[in-house]
Amino acid sequence: MVDKDILQRKLTFIDLKLRNLETLRLMERQEFLANFQFVDAAKYNLQVCIEALIDISNHVVARERWGIPGTSVDVVKLLVKHGVLNKDKELSLVQMVKFRNRIVHLYQEVDDNEIYRILQENLDDIRGFIQGVMATFIE
Repeated sequence: MVDKDILQRKLTFIDLKLRNLETLRLMERQEFLANFQFVDAAKYNLQVCIEALIDISNHVVARERWGIPGTSVDVVKLLVKHGVLNKDKELSLVQMVKFRNRIVHLYQEVDDNEIYRILQENLDDIRGFIQGVMATFIE
């Protein structure tokens, strides 16, 4: 059985970081890209959001005894398989996990324009993750 307190703390953390990202999302592309502080803030907030998403996924899979995933991608897929997350969001969440790996390990290859695009197009996918976990385990 999942520890609801752990989930709630991590979900709250993700929500706080999403608010930071949503502030950056409102910026015009040129303004955002012209200031390394905005870009770096977005990268950091995205990284820790995705890290928390992975931590939550690992917690759920372990506590619910849904198997031993080989990778962080596998753990997200297990949440989809067990109905915590919508199947239509699987690709986006898998791409987020892979993006986190790039930020951490291949940081020199992350394009600032990609960060801006993620801000514009993918924050709702993180919100969907929060909603899926909340609906399944908290509410």
